[in-house]
Amino acid sequence: MPPAPVDLHALLGELLDKASGEHARRAARTLPHPVDGLRQTVIALLADAELGAHESPGPASLLVLRGRVRLLAGDETVELGAHQFSPIPDRRHSLHADEDSVVLLSVAVPDRAPLSD
Repeated sequence: MPPAPVDLHALLGELLDKASGEHARRAARTLPHPVDGLRQTVIALLADAELGAHESPGPASLLVLRGRVRLLAGDETVELGAHQFSPIPDRRHSLHADEDSVVLLSVAVPDRAPLSD
């Protein structure tokens, strides 16, 4: 049986509420997905919260569902508002919320190596 549909509008509100009670001022939920190799996570960040510099586990993209964010990779900065989409550069990067924001992060996760005997 396929996973139940997710009400993104309700999830946005729930994650923003949860973020307000977190020290890091952010909250996230990975969505159930029947396709191997794709991971999608909804991330809420309150104004001025950030995801510090990190590497991506695979090719990735970001869709802003609400708010305004800045994607920083080296000297490059991409400013995104609600309903804007951007691939994420394949290098160390960070994400900063300029206002209360919610994004959908999609990552193509590499196949796992089979277990050896």
